[in-house]
Amino acid sequence: MHPVLFEIPGLGFPIRSFGVMVAGGIFLAIWLWGKLLERYGDDPEGDPLRGSQVALWIVLGVFVGARLMYVTVEVSRYLATDKAEAVERYLAADTREERGMASAAMTPEDHQITAKVVGGHDFLHDPFLILMIWKGGLVMYGGLFGGILAGLWAGKRYGLKLANGFDTALTTSFLGLAIGRWGCLLVGDDYGKVVPAGKESLPFPITLKVPDLEWLRANPQSLFDHDLAGQTLWATQVWMSVNAFLLVAVGLFLLKRRRWYGQVGSWLIIQYSITRFLIEMFRGDEVRGVWFDGALSTSQLVSIFGFLLGVTLLVLRPGPDAPKRAA
Repeated sequence: MHPVLFEIPGLGFPIRSFGVMVAGGIFLAIWLWGKLLERYGDDPEGDPLRGSQVALWIVLGVFVGARLMYVTVEVSRYLATDKAEAVERYLAADTREERGMASAAMTPEDHQITAKVVGGHDFLHDPFLILMIWKGGLVMYGGLFGGILAGLWAGKRYGLKLANGFDTALTTSFLGLAIGRWGCLLVGDDYGKVVPAGKESLPFPITLKVPDLEWLRANPQSLFDHDLAGQTLWATQVWMSVNAFLLVAVGLFLLKRRRWYGQVGSWLIIQYSITRFLIEMFRGDEVRGVWFDGALSTSQLVSIFGFLLGVTLLVLRPGPDAPKRAA
């Protein structure tokens, strides 16, 4: 695990692996989108330029959507959770020192409840924290829908055919996701559950072993819970990366064979919803929220709506017919 790749000499400013991988994924996705617009665009000369303009808005939509969904989940969980008096005292504390004293009087159960609700409480009482995306997190599904909405708006503004842009942009967005998920692995985010007894010997990338407690304490930038030190987990970060690479391949395959604009994007939404729902069954970090007494995670809940959206688009066929191309 390498949450920090290096620090800028003289400044002590850390270059974090997650940020590097996300940025690299975004740049490669934008590059590939330009190539696809050259081949599949209605205007092979003008569409790549329009795409570069739209891409900036898509990236903004991804980050805004991902952050807003994270905040929404955290606030909803805070409002829906019954909190003990000790937890309320901790949340009401104004300084780190006061929270430290309140924490000392809490039971282990109080600490578990607090870990689930403190984020939502802090967002409600200090909305400025919403802008500080390095404190808290992002939810990929929010980024997906935020990017789609921003792309549709920007595509219309810059004259890019929406349904065709939807097909090509969604295909390349999974390339960005595939690379970004390796940033999750390096920082210790989006990890899986502890593997059952007897399966600890399964190799990487099926499983991964969390560093020991000494390493975790020396590297506080890592997001692995200290309770998981030395344990073997399902490597769900890698699974999600491989899944995204496969979706890129599926998108490229379907682009050559689509019968109408929007068909590729619809199928990709359906397939991602199914595969993400299944991978979530092995996820171990509950920071994104669980619902119905732990029966579904937030991502599984959104996967159901995503699946229904994709099926609806396939039935309605909102885009025009696509020209036939050589396979």
